[in-house]
Amino acid sequence: MLKASKEYPRFVTLDFEPFDPVELIRETEKIVTRRGPHGLERKYEAFYATGVYGGIATGYCVGCCFRCIFCWVSMGRDYPERFGQFYSAEQAFNQLKAAAHKHRVNKLRISGAEPTLGKEHLLSLLEHVEASEFPRFILETNGILLGIDKDYVQKISRFTKPHVRVSLKAGTPEAFRKKTGAQQEAFEIPFQAIRNLLDYNVSFHVAAMSADPRIVTPQERQNLIRKLAEIDQRLVLNLEEEVMDAYDTTLARLKLAGWKVEWPLKSVYKPIRENMDTR
Repeated sequence: MLKASKEYPRFVTLDFEPFDPVELIRETEKIVTRRGPHGLERKYEAFYATGVYGGIATGYCVGCCFRCIFCWVSMGRDYPERFGQFYSAEQAFNQLKAAAHKHRVNKLRISGAEPTLGKEHLLSLLEHVEASEFPRFILETNGILLGIDKDYVQKISRFTKPHVRVSLKAGTPEAFRKKTGAQQEAFEIPFQAIRNLLDYNVSFHVAAMSADPRIVTPQERQNLIRKLAEIDQRLVLNLEEEVMDAYDTTLARLKLAGWKVEWPLKSVYKPIRENMDTR
């Protein structure tokens, strides 16, 4: 068992010991969820609206089972015991609703660290969304829980409004370990999440930190593309490719991990549609 005082992983460092992300889920859930009078409560840092997805109200949660070196989110990812406040599912929905009305947007989202932590809480939140006037809910995830818990995906599939964004972090097991801090045996789990989402016909797309030559080699990127194509060619055609941004938290995490990256970004890989060697 992890001990939050000494062994709970915070960052990837030059001499880090890879951790089991599934075990880290369980330990992190002990910190960011608690039983309240109205069901399972979850820790959030803020509720606000942002311009992505054409304007969306967002709940910014704390706690994650990865320690990605390029992560932009706050230190609530690494020190979840120090950040955030607990909200019931109804309270979280009301905060999202208020932010949406204030900024005149009609979509809702949970983002920040790993929104799928606290299964009961998220499913209850989705029940509130389903009964509301809002047409779309975006769930952003690294895919670990949706890969190991097919029942979770099945329950999400019962709702009509969620769209899942599965964010892949690397294209090979070794790169996965170096970039996330997780044991490389867990590399396949997010791909299983994708299969589970397909099996239950959940609306989703895949994103990947794969357009940035500073942190991904051409071979790694091609391996990621091929793995997606083996599941379904449409995943490749709709792949959202990302590059790093120079957030203070990103710069600090890169430095701790010993990665030297040039800024600003000088070039990106060509879009996949222009280089479709995926078969």
